[in-house]
Amino acid sequence: MKSRACELLGIEFPLFAFSHCRDVVAEVSAAGGFGVLGAVGHSPKSLDIELSWIDEHCDGKPYGVDLLVPTSMDSKEAALNRQELEDRIPFDHKRYVEELLARHNIDTSDLWDDVMRDGVGDNMRKTGADAVLEAAFSHPVKMVVNALGVPPDFMIERARANDVVVGALAGAKEHASKHADAGIDLIIVAGTEAGGHCGEVSTMVLVPEVIEEIKDSGMVVLAAGGIVTGRQMAACMAMGADGVWTGSVWLTTAEAETLQVVKEKMLVANSRQTVRSRSRTGKYTRQLRSAWTDAWQAEESPDPLPMPLQGVVAEAAFRKINQLAQANHDGAKQLANYFVGQGVGLMNEAKSVRTVVYEFMEDYASATERLINMTDE
Repeated sequence: MKSRACELLGIEFPLFAFSHCRDVVAEVSAAGGFGVLGAVGHSPKSLDIELSWIDEHCDGKPYGVDLLVPTSMDSKEAALNRQELEDRIPFDHKRYVEELLARHNIDTSDLWDDVMRDGVGDNMRKTGADAVLEAAFSHPVKMVVNALGVPPDFMIERARANDVVVGALAGAKEHASKHADAGIDLIIVAGTEAGGHCGEVSTMVLVPEVIEEIKDSGMVVLAAGGIVTGRQMAACMAMGADGVWTGSVWLTTAEAETLQVVKEKMLVANSRQTVRSRSRTGKYTRQLRSAWTDAWQAEESPDPLPMPLQGVVAEAAFRKINQLAQANHDGAKQLANYFVGQGVGLMNEAKSVRTVVYEFMEDYASATERLINMTDE
């Protein structure tokens, strides 16, 4: 397929798959797309283990890594250690979470024990991010992506030294301009339909707006946000994108490590059953609506804390929630949720990763053929 994204990364089909599951990443790459492993929360050691596994299972095809690195590594929040972060959580927020879980019959006596796992938060500091990049570059990764603003200079420099493509996400036109000024190679333009961190502008509006803004930059453009079918991919390519970045569609695949109760919720959800909420990370993320998101939108709820403090609060709660939900605990099942885009309304059947990739290819081909036939008539 002729696409600048294919040429840049040596792939057959410009379908990019973001996932925290190594099986999904390897399968997408092996099938001709480009898998991207979400490395947030990984230590250098655990990332090395995951990438070694991908190396053995992706048939030698290219893949990438996605990180969450602040543009400014000298911010106060980035410099905090685990105990300092823990100490910054206000009493009112702790009490609110305890009461919320208690209403759902969840014991909170040990809720704040070991509130952050070892290594989580280290990537928010330069030393930690450097170590993770070192682990990534010891493998044949072809691209690193920063999901939190413009990649810092040291990240770009290390990637250049290792002949690795640098990408970043943008949720607004002004974000794209900053990425262009930084000289990165690839930009992921994510509309509000996307799961996880997202802005307020729809994919259909944002993609052409950004393409016009950065038309002289030479950056490869991927469209993102609610894209779960090949016909949507064709629409984005018709607007000028060089490929698409997808995440949600892989959450309900057979290989995905998504919590089973959450998979089941997603498979029956419609596109209106997601919500933009600061309740998981402190920044707006689109996620499956549940008793958790409802509670943080209630009139009596405290304002969610800024990143990374709200993430610390949510992590403590969801360690409990997820463990109990897996054991079929009714209250935990009501609270359980995960990041997912509005495309969830089209994700109605559990399929293998390869099936999803091939259906994307077939649907894309059919859509482009319809457009060609329209011009011939």
